[in-house]
Amino acid sequence: MFLPILALAAAAQPLATVRVTFDRHGETSAHATGLADIAANRRVTINGPARIASISKLVVSIAVLRLVEQHKLDLDADVSTLLGWRLRNPAFPDAPITLRLLLSHRSSLTDTIDYVLPLDADMHAILADPKAWDAAHAPGSWFHYTNFNFPVIAAVMERATGERFDRLMQRLVLAPLKLDACYNWATCTPATAARAVVQYRDGKAVRDDNHGAMPACPVTPASDGSCDLTRWRAGVNGATFAPQGGLRISMRGLAKIGRLFLGDGQVDGVRLLTPQSISLLESPQWISNGESGAGANGVTDDGFTCSYGLAVTFLATQANGCRDDPFGDGHRRFGHAGDAYGLKSGLWIDLATRTGVAYFATDVPAQPRAANSAYSPAEEMLARGTR
Repeated sequence: MFLPILALAAAAQPLATVRVTFDRHGETSAHATGLADIAANRRVTINGPARIASISKLVVSIAVLRLVEQHKLDLDADVSTLLGWRLRNPAFPDAPITLRLLLSHRSSLTDTIDYVLPLDADMHAILADPKAWDAAHAPGSWFHYTNFNFPVIAAVMERATGERFDRLMQRLVLAPLKLDACYNWATCTPATAARAVVQYRDGKAVRDDNHGAMPACPVTPASDGSCDLTRWRAGVNGATFAPQGGLRISMRGLAKIGRLFLGDGQVDGVRLLTPQSISLLESPQWISNGESGAGANGVTDDGFTCSYGLAVTFLATQANGCRDDPFGDGHRRFGHAGDAYGLKSGLWIDLATRTGVAYFATDVPAQPRAANSAYSPAEEMLARGTR
């Protein structure tokens, strides 16, 4: 059995790990170890749906590009037109915010205001608060990794189509690829929810402890505790279905997303994007020069993110201060990492070798970053497949 966590030696181990490698034609290896649910003594499998955190953003970008191809969205248009209200950084009122800036974390939005909003939240009113914005940097001039960009993107998508975000993601990406996956559970079946990988921190369940059933409320409840999804209105609250991190998908399913890139927009006979759109997703929009952006946890973020595109991260950046190579081989890769509620995840594609890997680990111990990169020891082990 594949046990990358054994290489953590005397350190505490993640509770569960799953790793799937792939090429354009299919899976090349698949390994799972540990428990998906402690209370039920249920083993984790490669088909178990896990909340993969920020890799959810990359899947949103695929849907956005589909809408761009259909001429329903424009990457460089002011999103205010579709939102129906003026989205501006109060410090730079003449600078429009576009989907390209939102997807690439250059909108000048910040996460200083909570992006996990109750069901009845009015996102327009929340984003009118100057505290939500970076007053020091104009849109387009600075990279600042910000989760709140993606609820705005979801609201724009809803306004462009009139469809609820989670259902739109089903129609544009998940259903065509026959993926048993969903954003915030509402469009998954009860049977899928029953197989959820529970997320733990220090052995305590913190997310997706569904007790073998669909959760009573699949989204963040309203401020009064109610959970009436019929109150949804297009574009009012793009955070409802957690576009920034709420995708539940198996590593087998995530590997298929990776194979879509290796197939230049086509996988298993299904054409989802044109090669031109795939090429755009594989192109950086920002590369660190040491003075042009901030990571999620500070100006350098210890070199964790040094090159970013349209919701796509690029690895092994050759620049001072960059430590963004968990594989340790210097190969240029792209994809995304995820980190939330004790889970670490990754989807990485190497175009030189035409191969990729999808992985996650749960209840990852709070440890210093690895000696060789800005990633955790568990992520390095999963990236490299070290036994």
